[in-house]
Amino acid sequence: MNSEDVAHYLLNTPEFFEEHAETLAQINLPHPHGGRTISLSERQLFDLREKNKMLEKKLHELVEFAKGNDALQHKVHEFTTALFAGRDLATLQEMIPHLLRDIFAVPHVALRLWQVTPPSMEVLMFTDAQAKPVCLHQAALDTAGWFGESATQLHSYAYLPLHAGSVTIGLLVLASEDKQRFYPEMGTVFLQRISEAAASALHPYLDH
Repeated sequence: MNSEDVAHYLLNTPEFFEEHAETLAQINLPHPHGGRTISLSERQLFDLREKNKMLEKKLHELVEFAKGNDALQHKVHEFTTALFAGRDLATLQEMIPHLLRDIFAVPHVALRLWQVTPPSMEVLMFTDAQAKPVCLHQAALDTAGWFGESATQLHSYAYLPLHAGSVTIGLLVLASEDKQRFYPEMGTVFLQRISEAAASALHPYLDH
């Protein structure tokens, strides 16, 4: 009989412990941290405490995640309302990168509007293919050049396509030296809201 057979027998024969209650009191198990043995009840208590610690840690992580989301939501709202101060295209082109640096602490921002600066065919096709923001660890196509001398120091990018209905009007790119600032697996809900707010503010000042 192997250990699996014993475990199967005990699980399917609960009356065993009723008939041999004294056996439970005599069982000693190795302490999880070594050095001595402890009773079965002590081991169960230890396991419960460890589970409680894990649950407390998970709860703390969820609370911190919720706080982070609330803070981001507030920043998106601040960004959106600030855009109302833009009264013309030139002002908005200057405001949007400034606001992203100031509110979200994004160190590098590039804004390209197709009406002002026509893109290469590759960049246009890339932007048209993105229904929502995409994050990368390398610059897409020739967009690294949009950041001038800083390009060689950048290791993460967020590409926010600017749409007006079904038409792409430009591309907003956020970049950082920190490889973990933007990464392919990260959520893009808040980036999408930033993209939509910026596009909505810019669209009225572009030729239709």
